Amino acid sequence: MLTSAERRVLGQIDRFRDEMVGFLQSLIRIPTINPPGENYDPCARLIGDFLSNLHYDVSYIVAEDHPDHSVDFPRVNVLGRLEGSGAGPAVHLNGHTDVVPAGEGWTVDPFGGTVKDGRVYGRGACDMKGGIASALFAAAALRDSGVDLFGALEFSGTVDEESGGFAGMAHLAEEGFITPEKTACVIIPEPLNVDRICLGHRGVYWFEIETLGRIAHGSMPFLGSNAIDMMGSLIDRIDRSLRPELARRHTSMPVEPPGARQATLNINGIFGGQPQHGVGSPCVADRCAAVFDRRFLIEEPIADVKFEINAILDEMRSADPDFQAELKELMVVEPVETARDADVVLAATGAIQDVLNTPASYIASPGTYDHKHVVNIGGVSQCIAYGPGMLDLAHQPDEYCEIEHMVQSSKVIALSIMRLSGT
Repeated sequence: MLTSAERRVLGQIDRFRDEMVGFLQSLIRIPTINPPGENYDPCARLIGDFLSNLHYDVSYIVAEDHPDHSVDFPRVNVLGRLEGSGAGPAVHLNGHTDVVPAGEGWTVDPFGGTVKDGRVYGRGACDMKGGIASALFAAAALRDSGVDLFGALEFSGTVDEESGGFAGMAHLAEEGFITPEKTACVIIPEPLNVDRICLGHRGVYWFEIETLGRIAHGSMPFLGSNAIDMMGSLIDRIDRSLRPELARRHTSMPVEPPGARQATLNINGIFGGQPQHGVGSPCVADRCAAVFDRRFLIEEPIADVKFEINAILDEMRSADPDFQAELKELMVVEPVETARDADVVLAATGAIQDVLNTPASYIASPGTYDHKHVVNIGGVSQCIAYGPGMLDLAHQPDEYCEIEHMVQSSKVIALSIMRLSGT
């Protein structure tokens, strides 16, 4: 049963509906496109001004040592904190401000924030500026309703999540803003459907393999060794031996969609030989590189994931003395999963039931999000993703967020905060 204070907060969120929509439109109209990382600073200032008006202490944290930070494209994060009446650790809300490029196929202005049919359209409306608006107005409703939280409440708007989050949430964790001593839990309003709680994600192993051949004239290829042919042999070997094995491995995590509950391997890119455009040279390709995206399960130790790739390379070298290849690791992200009986999960579960009058369901994400940095760098085990928007709309043309879902998720987030922090 809702308390009188909770009912006040929910009513205030209803009254904020139009303001929430307007704020989301303002966020969308700042094209924070990554790459290269455009307009991070004005977006951080918009969020910072909102928090300052709620009397939060606001700071701007710039990842100056990150290789993508520059004068033209500064990596600017914003952090706001409102102290509670007690000395308990903070409930931390986090949203990433960057969006992927708009791409083709839009029927509306991707950065116009068009409102129609109960939806707000635009790049980032779903992933995840709608979630930022929901979380911020949950904080505003708590403040305007006179709710006195026992613990502190924080909000961070961070950058570069779409490219790994290393100048964003990872930087905050590395700088000590996210720690077990300071942070009770983290809620990230990613778009995973308004009645679902995301408990974590699979692991990622990105690596590049470069095959090394010997250049020769294209009219006499027998005098050279073609690196592209080597890459073709490697991919064929992976298709015949590794992919069928990965398809047999399934996780107990509730990953959505169900096809992502198995281990997977994707070739993200392949590069070799003469340039695609312009006049080429008649040469045997002496180098070919491919980038591989291996998504591994919580049941798969990363050492085993690495071993099976290297074993294939070793076997091919043994079978063919001319086969040469080098492997370079690009990124490793361990899987994460928050326990279903964690306080943050139980609070969000109860709030979903109270707001939506339906039981919450639990999922895990097929891809990673900043949960990884909260756990693996910050050491905070209690983290979930919960917010408005449908996962399937992320990165799509005509991306949108349902206004009603924004309001509902804002209510769920507000109730979760109250029940986690105490009033």
